[in-house]
Formats: sequence, structure tokens, C-alpha cells
Amino acid sequence: MHKSSTCSFMYGDLTDRKTIEKISQTFDSHEPNYHEVLLYTKNRTPIWLYMQIAPIRNENDKVVLFLCTFRDITLFKQPIEDESARGWTKFARLTRALTNNRNLVQQLAPLNKTEVTHKPSRLAEALQLGSDILPQYKQEAPKTPPHIILHYCTFKTTWDWVILILTFYTAIMVPYNVSFRTKHNNLAWLVVDSVVDVIFLIDIVLNFHTTFVGPAGEVISDAKLIRMNYLKTWFVIDLLSCLPYDIINAFENVDEGLSSLFSSLKVIRLLRLGRVARKLDHYLEYGAAVLVLLVCVFGLVAHWLACIWYSIGDHEVIDETTNSIKNDSWLYQLALSIGTPYRYNASGTGQWEGGPSKDTLYISSLYFTMTSLTTIGFGNIAPTTDGEKIFSVAMMMVGCKYSLS
Repeated sequence: MHKSSTCSFMYGDLTDRKTIEKISQTFDSHEPNYHEVLLYTKNRTPIWLYMQIAPIRNENDKVVLFLCTFRDITLFKQPIEDESARGWTKFARLTRALTNNRNLVQQLAPLNKTEVTHKPSRLAEALQLGSDILPQYKQEAPKTPPHIILHYCTFKTTWDWVILILTFYTAIMVPYNVSFRTKHNNLAWLVVDSVVDVIFLIDIVLNFHTTFVGPAGEVISDAKLIRMNYLKTWFVIDLLSCLPYDIINAFENVDEGLSSLFSSLKVIRLLRLGRVARKLDHYLEYGAAVLVLLVCVFGLVAHWLACIWYSIGDHEVIDETTNSIKNDSWLYQLALSIGTPYRYNASGTGQWEGGPSKDTLYISSLYFTMTSLTTIGFGNIAPTTDGEKIFSVAMMMVGCKYSLS
């Protein structure tokens, strides 16, 4: 490794052996350093190179590779012998060389050892939401236009955490509101959901001004490319997920069919979980994080299945053709067991009323899905209709796959 790293194929008669030994010692010590060495090109032309060596360490603080940077400094080492420089003093020739290469002086600054060996804490790494965060040795903020935000800056990282939390809130509340058909007459919940919609709308605006990592690993900061990339990827889903469906459903004069349509469209917000899954991908290297994520995913899947299980029972408990109650439905059996049976209001609305409260229905549905997913199934809540049995079979298959994985 050292032989190829010290560029032995570029040695020549004037190459200093002591310098080569120092370069080898730098590789052995795993410490950053810089050297000036004379090497030879392919056509055997001698050139002076300024060589910077920076060890790259992994999360276990072990050196896995070296980053070597070479810069041509021949101009500083050899006198200028052209006609225009003939008769100049050595100091004058050096002054002209420095004038013609203003940027070279800054490039030749030695490596700051504290910057190279600095290892960010694991907490800081964990807080970085994004699988395409730049490597440690590339974290130099590129020049971007004033209205462009770096995708790995502190502000964007904090904002991504806010969007992550609100996405999980949406993933929990949307299926519940759709299944239980809850109109947000509660002003507090309506305000909270409206604030969530506004934050999602602001997120769309920010995504039009946030850099992204290109196919070759470069940071794309061009405004036009950023907008085109966002329009082709997540824009449509983000736009549909921030529409104010809850405000529309809050009006009492909204047609029931139209209200159900808007409630169903809210499920589109769950597609935002695809972005969350991509951002949480790099957590898989932490054992504790994997366990927490598995528990959260299991709870979220059980919540979704509980909402579907209730929807099936609510759809089948009343036979709309005969306007009669189905005695074999799990909702009817639950209502009898807890002493809150359904009753027909013949003198008033002419509809079936009563039954368990929504809190009891949700808890019972979640209890059934949890016992089915874990393949326990006590039998006190059991499927009886064909629709309930088909869904129970599918749910047990999901539980078996989850337990095997």
C-alpha cells in the first residue's frame, strides 16, 4: 500500500529519498501532514509537487483510506529563464510568479490537523436526516446563491425533523379521521390541522430552494435544476398532502358524499412516509435505533389495520337494503357484551342509534389487530362475516411475515 501511495512509479534521479521516507512515516502514523517532493511526469519531466495527506476515519475511529492532494509548485522551485525575465533578480522572478498565481498561495496553506482528525459525535450524525449527506472530508460549504439553502445545513436539518414529526402525526390521525368519519367541530383540533397544512405548504416553498445531491455525488445549487428535480419527484404528492381537507369537512352544509371524498383524499398524505423512510435509512446502522423503528412501524401498522377493521364492521353492521341490524357482525356482538346495544329510532330519525362509543370502538379494534398480528387471538373479538374473515386472514399473513423478518 505504501509503495503505491508514495508514487514510486514517478521517482527519478533527483527525487529526495529522505522526503519519500517522511511520506511513508506519515502513512504509518495515520496523521495528517504535507510534503514538498520532486517527481517525474510520463515524459520524464521533473516537477515539484505540494502533497497533502489526510487520513479518513470511519465511525470506529479507524483509518480506512487516505485523501492525497497534489498541487504543482514547480514555478516556485525553478527560476524563470524566458526572455522577458532575463536579467531579473531571483526575488523579482519570485514576485512575478506570485503575482501570476494569486490563488496558489491560499491553496498551499497547510492542513489544519484539528480539522482533519475531528470526529463528529454520534448524536450529531444521528440528527442528520438524509441518506445523501456529504462525507466528512467534503463538508466544505459550497458557494450558493443567496436564496438557495444547503440541504445539510442546521436550519434544514431542524426543519426536516419538524416535517418528520408532523408526518407521523398525519400518519396516525388521517386513517382515524377517515375511518371514524370525524368532522372537526372541535376548534382546537381544526386549528392544529390547519397549522400542519400551512407548515407542509411552507415545506413545498423551501424544497424549491434547497440543494440536492446529483447522480455523480455533487451538490446541485442551480435554481432551475432544483425546481425541475422537485417538480419531477415529490411536488405533486406534497401539494395534494397540504390541501385543507379538514377545513372543508368542518362545514356542516357540505354534502355527505363530497365530505367522504375529501376524507378519502386525505389518505394521499400517507405517501409522504416514503420520504421519511428514505431519510431514516441511515439509522439502520444503530442497533437501538433499529429496535425503536421496528416497534414504531409495528404500532403504526396495527393502528392502520385497526381503522380498516372498524370500517369493515361499520359498513356491514347495518343492512341498508332492509334497514336491519346484522346480528353476526363483530360490532353488534361487542355492543351486546358491554351493554350498549344498537336500537332503532322509529319515532325520530328513523335510523339505528346507540352502540359503543368511538373510544371503545377504536380500543377494541386496536386490541383485535394487535392480538392477530402477534398470532395470539383470544377469541373474545372474532370475525363472523365473510368480509371480516377475509381481512383477518390477510392480517394474520402480515403478522407472520413481520414475525419472520
